Amino acid sequence: MNPSGSLNPSPRTLEVESVTRFDQLVSAGAKTMHGWHAQSLDLRGRAPVLAAMEAEGAIFMGCTFDPGVEDSLRRRGALIFPKLAGVPFDAYRGELYTPQELYAGILDVPYEETRDALVYQWSIRPGQRRHLDATLAAALHDHAIGDALEELARSVLGGGRAIVGVMGGHASQRGSAGFAEAATLGRLLARSGRMVATGGGPGAMEAANLGAYLSEAPDQDFRGVLTELASVPGFRPSVSAWARAAAAVVTRFPHGTSSLGIPTWFYGHEPPNFFATHIAKYFANAVREAVLLELCKGGIVFLPGSAGTIQEIFQDACENYYGASETVTPMVLVGREHWERHHPAWPMLQSLAHGRAMEQRIFLVDSVDEALAVLGS
Repeated sequence: MNPSGSLNPSPRTLEVESVTRFDQLVSAGAKTMHGWHAQSLDLRGRAPVLAAMEAEGAIFMGCTFDPGVEDSLRRRGALIFPKLAGVPFDAYRGELYTPQELYAGILDVPYEETRDALVYQWSIRPGQRRHLDATLAAALHDHAIGDALEELARSVLGGGRAIVGVMGGHASQRGSAGFAEAATLGRLLARSGRMVATGGGPGAMEAANLGAYLSEAPDQDFRGVLTELASVPGFRPSVSAWARAAAAVVTRFPHGTSSLGIPTWFYGHEPPNFFATHIAKYFANAVREAVLLELCKGGIVFLPGSAGTIQEIFQDACENYYGASETVTPMVLVGREHWERHHPAWPMLQSLAHGRAMEQRIFLVDSVDEALAVLGS
């Protein structure tokens, strides 16, 4: 599954996701916009340029034009999707979110007034999921996010970095041994040249993104941040206090290592963490889960968790079970006691893997150092 939902990227279309890119194409001598897909561009002031170019076959999604330009483009064969009224997000956005965008204003206003919270409130209005306009807006948004995520993945993989997933429970509190372990794992993975990807939420997910973000920080600073964050252990009772503590760390260390978070408004009561530099937030949780697993070609490390993490283990196992041997990716479960006795997923995973290509790619270890070792440093 591609993040955008398409079967293949089409060689006949060109994504134009910034005004700078549009201007570059024009400066390079483009005479036709056939096959261009322009997303959320402010094209005011470019009426003469748009009038001089062939418009047939171009698609404009949520763009802004000078008066009269939109009608002219339509008459000349362009397809124009208008901005959607009453929707608190850009359904045609051309890039992933940042924590600064989702939490804009968090230092001065409560979380309930941030963009992230307002979108969640919109999504859970009574009957909202049955309204055609809301369903269309959410679907267009998720497609746009998937498209931006594909672009990021191509860039990461093209740069020679593998994407490794870290899955684990949302309940792991700052200050706990489990949180520190997950943060250490994220730090080690990033230091080994991998990009860390998580479900983008709190708990072990936040910890792994934090560890990746601070992977280049001195050990003393890293340990100091873990101690500092422990003063606000979780997002309950106050998401605002939880997010502000994280924002303070990012402000003090503004040039952290990039990592990816893929959360969902379906679980909007669990806020996204502030340490994933790139956030692909979806409305559709099923798409989000599938995309997260699909991206992690470098393998997935499963830290102790419960129902959600167990679902992810066996969803990943299903892909490996039926996949060609060349496509099987490593699965590393951390915590023998947890995965053999508390939630005995390991025996079932072993049983499924027996005699199949995935049998040599599943591992049960007791520490994050062992996890990194079996993934290969």
